Amino acid sequence: METELVALATAGATTLVQQMATEGWVTVRRRMAGFLARRRGAANEEAAAGELEASRADLLAARDDGDPDGADGVATVWRLRLQRLLREDPAAAVELRRLLDEVAPAEAPATVREVRNTVSGGVQYDPVFQAGVVSGGVTFHAPSDRPPTG
Repeated sequence: METELVALATAGATTLVQQMATEGWVTVRRRMAGFLARRRGAANEEAAAGELEASRADLLAARDDGDPDGADGVATVWRLRLQRLLREDPAAAVELRRLLDEVAPAEAPATVREVRNTVSGGVQYDPVFQAGVVSGGVTFHAPSDRPPTG
């Protein structure tokens, strides 16, 4: 059972940190604050929301600074907190699983697509990207000696 709770706490922390950088953060923060407050007493929902918001600020600052250790640290803190919470209240596992299923539903099964491209004529000096989904953005560094585009 301990292994399952550790895995659940890890999944919870990972999902929480991933959601901190999304548009749905306000909803996730509210849901997680409610979850945490029910373990500490109803008066603590605002305090839990404040802790979550402080963690989000730490995460965004670490990302802005290019500090992957800082971002990992936020996830580690929440993993340990969730592990302790689940050890103290194993019944909370059901609610946490339900919350995770609602805020980060399992992805749909991958579909197989066939793509055929034909590129002909001329010379292409600029990058060409083909993608179904690009997450995290694309950075392209062009050599300074390439011909000007018109």
